[in-house]
Amino acid sequence: MLIMSDFNQQIAELRSDLLKFAQLQLRNAAWAEDAVSETVLAALSKPLAFDHRSQLKTWLVGILKHKIIDLLRQHRREVSVSSLSNEDDEADPLDLISYQTDGHFTEAPADWGNPEQDLSSRQFMAIMDACAEKLPTVQGRLFLMREWLELSVEEICKDLNLTPTNLYVQLHRARLRLRACLELHWFARTSQP
Repeated sequence: MLIMSDFNQQIAELRSDLLKFAQLQLRNAAWAEDAVSETVLAALSKPLAFDHRSQLKTWLVGILKHKIIDLLRQHRREVSVSSLSNEDDEADPLDLISYQTDGHFTEAPADWGNPEQDLSSRQFMAIMDACAEKLPTVQGRLFLMREWLELSVEEICKDLNLTPTNLYVQLHRARLRLRACLELHWFARTSQP
């Protein structure tokens, strides 16, 4: 049985985590606050919808993802997509990686250990969040829409008026930047004795 005061208290305790998630996704404090407020209102208005098949935080993040997607669609005109080709050209991480003629890396990527174990680490997630925040605005938004919000390529391209090729290039660049940042700030640190 669901006890309302406990339910309300748990939601209140998770609010800061939800806000951090929304700010990382939206990169706009006002939009993030709106998304979290709508999420909390939705959860509080229908507490019986939470049927304990998952943790409360997981359920709330699921609601929040939909609110974020709605906000992105609503505000898509405010995203400056015209700067996609110009914004990220300086210090392109593609220039830092060399390939053999058969397409393989000339140097193997650093040993990342056990990614599943590291992924569950709070320290790793803090560094991952910091690396994601350092992505250029458009790359960050596209990466989060694709990888964290799990939107389809077709949906992102339609919403932001992009070609699939442009989206794939931006996602590739974002992944390379994340890889470089993680190798510098996490994997290099964990491989030292």
